[in-house]
Parts: sequence; structure tokens; C-alpha cells
Amino acid sequence: MTTTSLEPENTVNKRYVKALRSSVKHIVTFALIIGLWEILGQNGQLNKYILPWPSLIWAQLVDLFFISGIIYYHFYTTLAEATIGFFIGITIGISLAVSAAFSPVFRRYIAPYAVIFSVTPGIAVTPMIIAWFGFGWSSKIALAALVCFFPPFVNTLTALTRTDEDGSDLFRSMGASKRDYFWKLQFPNAIPMIVAGLKLALTGALLGTIVAEFVSATAGVGILMQRFAFKLQIDGSFATLLTMSAMGLMLFTIMEILDYRVVFWKRDSRLLSVSRKRAAKWRRDHGNIPM
Repeated sequence: MTTTSLEPENTVNKRYVKALRSSVKHIVTFALIIGLWEILGQNGQLNKYILPWPSLIWAQLVDLFFISGIIYYHFYTTLAEATIGFFIGITIGISLAVSAAFSPVFRRYIAPYAVIFSVTPGIAVTPMIIAWFGFGWSSKIALAALVCFFPPFVNTLTALTRTDEDGSDLFRSMGASKRDYFWKLQFPNAIPMIVAGLKLALTGALLGTIVAEFVSATAGVGILMQRFAFKLQIDGSFATLLTMSAMGLMLFTIMEILDYRVVFWKRDSRLLSVSRKRAAKWRRDHGNIPM
């Protein structure tokens, strides 16, 4: 009995030890790369106008965030443009996908145009979008929405048109309405693919915004990086690039948390946690069921 009760704890401990070892290896490898890079730079083996070493990049990061503080305005501008474009793009994409899933005629006519949008490089239409929407936020938001439209559209349409034969037979046998069939069978089954499409769309929104800022902008992380490059301040460009990476990582982490919270049945530990919470709520509301 005691041995059985200790097995899950031992398994968890082994998992944590394995994860810790892996993290230590990555940290050591990263430290060695940074150290070698810094040594080569300090010894004059590198040209700071081509590949600045870590201490120069760190000095620029400190200046951007704590001395001049100019990064905050540009960071906010890019983040706001990408976020607004993301929500516009996924709203249009998911709405059209739901409409196409319920209407074969609509799907037949809308799908070719969606494919055309998907295969058209965003950078190719950027000058036209700027000409249509101007040099302000509107053009960046429009390009972000265009870039992130396709992944949620395709994923949602594919997921909704998949047929769960067993579930469909069960719902038909119970005389379920179309509304119940959609909200209680189709939509829950489609959520994992929809969330996967949202992850791709969020990355696309950020890339689309930065591309538009490279072409023409007065504020944003993209134009800030371009200004550093024009002045041959490559250390500043690297610092801005790290800021872009941090922004992308932050947005991706938010989507990972959303995936973990919403699509909980994909993970056994999360499913067990949710099941226990629901069971506890049932006992509070209805009392224990007599056996």
C-alpha cells in the first residue's frame, strides 16, 4: 500500500529532475556561447558594426529601457497595432469559416478567395495597403488582419466540417436541435484546431505589423530597428531585435496559457484537475450521493 502511494510522487520527482537537468544544460550552453562571443569581441576579433558583442548590446538595452526609455512608446505602438489587427483578422476568419461550414454554396465561392489571400505575400501588398489606409495605425492594423486571417479560417472550417459519426448518431437519436448539435458537439470538437489557428495568427499579426513599420511608419519597434540600422548602430538593432523576440514570446506564452486553460482535455493532469473541481462543486451544490 505504501509502495503504491509513493509511485506517483516518485514519478513526479523524476520528471522534475529530468526537466531541471535539461534546463541546466541549456543555460550552460547559452552561457558558453555568450562568453565566447564576448571574448572574441573584446579581443578585436569582431567588428562592432557587423556583429557587436553582448556587452554592447546589453548597454543599448539598458539605455532603451532605463535611460532614454524610448522603447516603451514604440513597444506599445507595435503591440497595440498587432493586437487590434489580430482580433479583426480572427473575427473575420472565424465568422466566415462558420458561415462556410453551414453553407456549401458559400464555401464553394469563398474558399478560392481565401486561398488567394493566403498565398499572396504580405510584404508584396504592403505598399498598396499603405496607399489605401495611410501612414498611421490603420495600414499596420490592416496588414496584420490580412496576414492573420487565413490560419483561423482554415483551421475552423476544417474542424467544423469534420464529422464525429458516433457523436452525430447520439445527437440524432436524442432529437437534438441544430443549435445544440453545434454548441455541444461541433464547436467543442473544433476548439483544439481553432486555438492552434489562433497561435499561428498571432505570430502572423506581429510579423505583418513589423513589416508594415519597415516600409513606412513614424513609431513602432520595426521603424526603431530600421533607424538604428541606417545609423550603423547595429548594437541598437540587436537590442531592438531582442525586444521583438520578447514581445513575440510574451504573446505566444499568452496563447499557450489560453490553450492550457481552454483545451484542458488534451492533458491528463489538467483534465484530472478540472474533473476534481467540478466534482467538488457538484458535492457542494447537491451533497454527496448515497452509495
